[in-house]
Amino acid sequence: MKNSNKLVSFLVPVISILLAFIIGCVIMAVLGANPFVALQSLWIGAFGSLRNVGTTLARSTPLIFTGLCACFAYRCGVFNLGGEGQFLMGSIVCCYIATRSGIEGLPAILLCLIGGAVAGGLWALVAGLLKVYRGQNEMIITIMLNYVATLFMGVVYTNWLREGSVPQTESVPDATKLSRLFGLRATTAFVIAIVAGLLVYYFLFYTSKGFQLRAVGLNMTAAQFNGFAVKRYILMSFIVSGAIAGLGGSAELLGTQFRLINGFGAGYGFDGVAMALIGQLHPLATILVAIFFAALRVGSTTMQAATGVPTSVSDIIQALVIVFTVAGLAMVKLPQFKAFLVRLTDKKKKEAV
Repeated sequence: MKNSNKLVSFLVPVISILLAFIIGCVIMAVLGANPFVALQSLWIGAFGSLRNVGTTLARSTPLIFTGLCACFAYRCGVFNLGGEGQFLMGSIVCCYIATRSGIEGLPAILLCLIGGAVAGGLWALVAGLLKVYRGQNEMIITIMLNYVATLFMGVVYTNWLREGSVPQTESVPDATKLSRLFGLRATTAFVIAIVAGLLVYYFLFYTSKGFQLRAVGLNMTAAQFNGFAVKRYILMSFIVSGAIAGLGGSAELLGTQFRLINGFGAGYGFDGVAMALIGQLHPLATILVAIFFAALRVGSTTMQAATGVPTSVSDIIQALVIVFTVAGLAMVKLPQFKAFLVRLTDKKKKEAV
């Protein structure tokens, strides 16, 4: 039965992706384009050259961070929908340190990354404290904090750290920027994201604290009766998940954007939630899903240029993947479906005997 559940969990996102692409191909055919040529162009645009691969990895980096943010919190049974706000707070603190501290080079990079992680963790802690000690709904709180962080960033780049008459902050010093990987657009921010994913994976599945955190997420009441410090784990999950998002904001600022401007970080938080859900709340799977979605977004431009298929078709495919995955996960949790799996497993055992 356990193996059947693992197989179903693996098949749900795979089947969802296939169904989404099939519907996407139908839409392409209706628009008068050859679906096979369009998909080929999509692949070439995302992975057809080292330059394209670098662009895909760069686009996936913030998605990995916010996906890991949601993944870690959900494993503890709390819903952190504030990845975007925590991402922005990390980038704001990073920008201030990089442009106002007077420090440059590696010390500045380390200070910016640490400062961004701390800012993101503290911003998420607000929702954690309100949930634990006031019983507030963390989903509503984290969503509202996203708006607060966005408006606060607006004040920063239009007033406090504004560069002359342009509504943006000054650029991060060249010595403080993250280095590029093999001369590509992707920077060491991608490496930091991968390392963060590996650390989250190791903590959740290979440490006693990670096991206890997952136990709290599976059943808070049972965990509390077994002596687990449930409130402490909830607060820790908010702090760590927020720190991951804040670290992502710092890495994105130092590696790609270099300054705060209008629209910076928009949508990354909710994209991260989708990455985590499609990845079955598994850190490594979340990384792969983030790269897949980034490939769709990067390759869609080449697809449009080669076949005339609008980039919105790529957005439709992404949306369908999310819809089918969520629907599939809901279906496999139904008692009727679980009973069907049991009957199927028992039938196979009898046939084997």
